[in-house]
Order: sequence, then structure tokens, then C-alpha cells
Amino acid sequence: MDQIVLFALLGLGTGALIAGIGLGVVLTYRGSGVINVATGAMAMAAGYAFYSLKTVVDTPVALVGTLAFTIVLGAALELLCFRPLRTASPLARLVSSLGVLLTLQAAATLIYGTGSLPAPSVLPRDTVEVTGVAIPADRFWLTGIVIVITILLAVAYRYTRFGLATRAGSENEVSAILAGLPAGELSLANTVLSAVIAGGMGVLAASLAQLDATTLPLQVVPALGAVLFARFTSFGITTFVGLAIGVVQSLLYYASTQSWFPTDKGAALPGISSLLTFLIIVIALYVRGSSLPTRGELIEQRLPAVPRPERLGSSAALAAVVGVVALIVLPYDYRNALIISLAAMTICLSFVVITGFIGQVSLMQIALAGASGFVVSHLFKDADVGFPLAAIAGVLAATVLGFVAGASALRVRGVSLAVVTLAAAVAIEQFGFANSTWGAGATGSPVPELEFLGIDLGTRASFRGLDGDVPSPILGFVVLAAVIVLGFLVAKTRRSGLGRRMLAVRSNERAAAATGVNVRNTKFAAYAISSFIAGVGGVLYGYSLGSVSAERFGILIALGFVAFAYVGGITMVSGAVFGGLIATSGVIPHIFEAELGISGTWTLLVAGVTLILNLILFPDGVAGSRYQKKQQKLAAAARPGETPAPGGQPSAMAGTARES
Repeated sequence: MDQIVLFALLGLGTGALIAGIGLGVVLTYRGSGVINVATGAMAMAAGYAFYSLKTVVDTPVALVGTLAFTIVLGAALELLCFRPLRTASPLARLVSSLGVLLTLQAAATLIYGTGSLPAPSVLPRDTVEVTGVAIPADRFWLTGIVIVITILLAVAYRYTRFGLATRAGSENEVSAILAGLPAGELSLANTVLSAVIAGGMGVLAASLAQLDATTLPLQVVPALGAVLFARFTSFGITTFVGLAIGVVQSLLYYASTQSWFPTDKGAALPGISSLLTFLIIVIALYVRGSSLPTRGELIEQRLPAVPRPERLGSSAALAAVVGVVALIVLPYDYRNALIISLAAMTICLSFVVITGFIGQVSLMQIALAGASGFVVSHLFKDADVGFPLAAIAGVLAATVLGFVAGASALRVRGVSLAVVTLAAAVAIEQFGFANSTWGAGATGSPVPELEFLGIDLGTRASFRGLDGDVPSPILGFVVLAAVIVLGFLVAKTRRSGLGRRMLAVRSNERAAAATGVNVRNTKFAAYAISSFIAGVGGVLYGYSLGSVSAERFGILIALGFVAFAYVGGITMVSGAVFGGLIATSGVIPHIFEAELGISGTWTLLVAGVTLILNLILFPDGVAGSRYQKKQQKLAAAARPGETPAPGGQPSAMAGTARES
């Protein structure tokens, strides 16, 4: 019993950190309407800032410097990322925070490396005896601090003019502006306050958690679970649930030390805590309702346009010719990068369906691809099953897993789905891929050479291109064929009745249902198709790389793919092609690394920054922007005297160029 009390009280430290990050999420949502999934990354950034300052100055000076850093970081986040997207869709604003998360993680990795650092302790290190058990005092200090912050916030937002104005703006922004309330200043103040609280908790709790580029940023996942129970409004519920989650996680850790706890190669089964967080989020959405509290906001801009694909046959033929020639003539390193880019295009195509067509932000497409790849690997290792049965099984596994995840989140939409799939992606990575039974554990898991009917179609096939080196262009031809078929499938889906129903659901679910569209079945179809495509991508990755690993399908890579897909053009097949070219280890990153010496982590940093800029300046992505310019030229040629509208769209075409 003493051990249970000990671990329960030890969990208060982690719970206080989760609660503090959750309070930051609530503040940002109240002020600007953004679900800031980068709040944990802001805590990490503050922790690193304090660590760096502490090495050169005393603790009080380092704390003041870190406070100034968090204020500047919060102001920059609001002014550069959130305010320009003030009238954008909630999905666009959430994705912008994903860009911030990716940027901060990549920057921290580049500056401090991938290992953890010994974070300096600020709170007292003595112990307190409770029922005969010595508990570190810092746990109680952290808990007390977060409770005091919660009380102060609750009082301030109920009784002060600032708090009342913020509440008024969050409930009806249009009316608040008409009443003379400074909506922009209120949003800025709340975002800065969120950064200060999250950053302060990151500094105070960094010595309890690991100070690295992953641990603190991902604490936002359980924090989102607490915030969902609080419906993004209640400070008290956020803190209570956050503390409870920390206690339960600590008790789970205690249980993992017991002999009865399931093991994996002698060690406790990994990822149980992440799986628990995912279940908490699903329960929170079920108990508290499927939708977030509504905010009366300014008129929203549309989601990116979804143009109807034309000339599918000629486009596919051109892609085939260009791809075949490139695979033959390129040297081996560029050929390998092209094959990886082709596999990445399939992942981006899955985003086109789930996000571009139906408006659901899913962050688990990479996890689904990983599940497919691991099935192929384990069927080969454990049952000597090769292509095509292993590939079919892998794709089916990804499809079923994506379908089940979609079913569990059927009552949610848009930004809520992003929260669910973020938790699911972390759970699949840590509970599934890190487990050697069905994942790879600490090492990679081999994938066999691609062979069909005794013919080698893999990296070591007899035909080696002009340079005579591996990987063989034959493997590239197989991957290219798969990409063309999937691209054709996605384009045909857009042109079909199912595609039109998807766009109707994306635009307005209630209106779609009123016109006879079965919203549930349409969502199921989108989940199944996108999961199927992601599964094919996982199979292609496995055969291209010769192995699969948890690192290849980790959450940082998943966030990178969201950026690649958005930058390329989240609603178009051509956007997926561009997204694959800029994906990690793809053609463009390989050019940067081979010719300029820029590593893959730099690619993720650039992807995060580019994603934010893209959402603000080119919301349709590279492919969508090219399409809009083409439409403008066609309109200008058809109407020589037409004057373009201020947004760049000819006024006569403004209502028709965006088919959605």
C-alpha cells in the first residue's frame, strides 16, 4: 500500500505539467479560437532556453531571461501564425499550430541533438514524509503552483474586465468587436499568457520529465485529453483531470514493475501510458459531446479549392514516361531518392482523400503505413510469407485499423478528429511499433526482396540502369505503377458521386444530410480509401528500404508529412506528387544533402516554416496556386477586357473557379 501511495503522489509532478500545458491550450482557444497543439513544444522551448541561460548566468537571471523569451515566443506565435489566419477555417488554424510544433521540434533537434539533457532543478529538492513514505517536495510544489494558477485564472476570467472581455469575444467575436472590445489585443494577451504558463511549467517540470525534443512536446496529447473533458473552457476541470492523468500514469508505471505485468523480451510492455491517453480522449469525446463549444467568429474563408481533374489518361501517360526515363538515367543515389519520393506520394495521396476531399485532419496516416509495413515484415520473418500475400495482408491491416479508428471517432469532426488521431498515432508508435512482438522494438525489422513468381522485382534485380548500380530501376517501375494507379483512383474518386458527397460533407455536414447524403457512410468510405492508400504506401516503403522501424513511422515524420501534403496541395493529385518530392529522404531533400550538405532534420524545419507561410500566403498549396493562375490566364484570354478581382481571381470567374 505504501508503494501505491508513493507512486500516486509521484505522479502529481507529471500531472501538474499536463495540467499546466492544458491551461495553456484553454487560454489560446479562449483568446484566438486556435487549438494550439504546439503548447507542449513551447514548454520544451522554454526548458531549453532556461538550460542554455543557466550555463552562463545565475538562476534568477536565467528565469527572467526565460520569461522574456516565452513572452516573445507567444507574441510571435500570435502575430505571425494565428492572427494572419484569423478568418481562416478552424482546420487551417490547427494545422498552423502543427507547423509551429514541427518547427520547434526540428529546431531543438538541430541545436541540442536527439538525446536528453540534465535539466537544472529550480524547486526545492528536499523530501516530505507522507504516511511513512518520503516524497520529493518538488511534486507538491508543482501541484500547488498549478492549483494557484488555476484559481487565479478562474477568478480573473470571471470577475476582471479583461477576463469578461475575453469570454465575450470567445462566445461571439462579431458582437464583441461591434461593442468596441479589442479582439486582436485580447487574443494577443491570451496567447502570451498561455506561452508564459506553459513555458513556466516546462522550466519547473523539466527536471522531472526528460528535456529532449520529444517528451515535453508530446505532453500536449494527455493535456488535450484533460482539455476535452473541460470542453476547452473550464480551468478547474482541466487541472483536476490533468493531475488525475499524471497519477494514473505513475500507477501504471508502478504496475509495470510487478511480475504479473505483460512483458516484451523481459521488459515491461511499452506504450501502455500512450494507449491509456488515447482511450481517455475517446471517452472524453463520448462523455462531453462530439463538438467543441461554438465561437461566434468572423466569416471564415473556404477550405482549399478542389478542382475537378481533367485529362487523366494523358497525365498518367506523361507521368509514366517521365518516371521510367528518370529511373533509368539517374545515378543510384538519386534513383533511390526518387523511389522513396514515389512511396511518399502515396502517403500524400491518402491525405488528399481524408483531408482534401472530406475535410478531416488525420495525423495517423503514417502510423497506418507503418502498421502495413510491419505486417509484411513479420509475415516474412515468422511465417515465411512473401509477396503478394504479405502485401495484401499489410494493406488490409492498415485499412481495418484506419476504419476502426474512424469508427471510434465517428461522432467527431474536423479539429476534434485531429486530436483523436494525434493520440492514436502516438499510441500506435509507442505501444505497437516499439513492441518487438508486432513491431520492431529498439531495432528495425527486415522486409524481404520483392519477388513475384520467381522474378526478382526488388532492389537487386538484374537490370541496374545506366550506372549499373543498386537499387534496380525495376523496383522503381513497380512503385511508379502503384503511384499512377492510386493517383488515377483518387482522381476518379473526386469525379464520382462519392467524391461529390465527400465535398458536400466537407462543406457542411448538416446541409449535406438535409439533401440526402449519408454522412456516416461517406466518412466511412473516406476513412477506408485513405487508409488503404496509406497501407499501400507502407508496403512500398518496406520493399524500397528493405526494413521498417519505429523511427521511420514516428510522430515527427507524421507531422512532416502533413506539412508536405499541405505545401504540395492537399486537395489535388499533383499536390501529392510535389509533396512526395519534398518528403524526408526524397528527391529535393537529397539534392539539398548531397549538393549543399543540409541534413534531413533541416528539411523538417523548412517544412514546418513553409507550412505556416503556405497557409497564410498560398492556402491552396503549390499545385492549387498553379491551377488558380492557369484559370486566371484562361479567363483573361476569354475576356480580354476583364479586370482581375482584388484577390487575383477574375470577377466573372470568382464563383466558379473554386469547385468544392
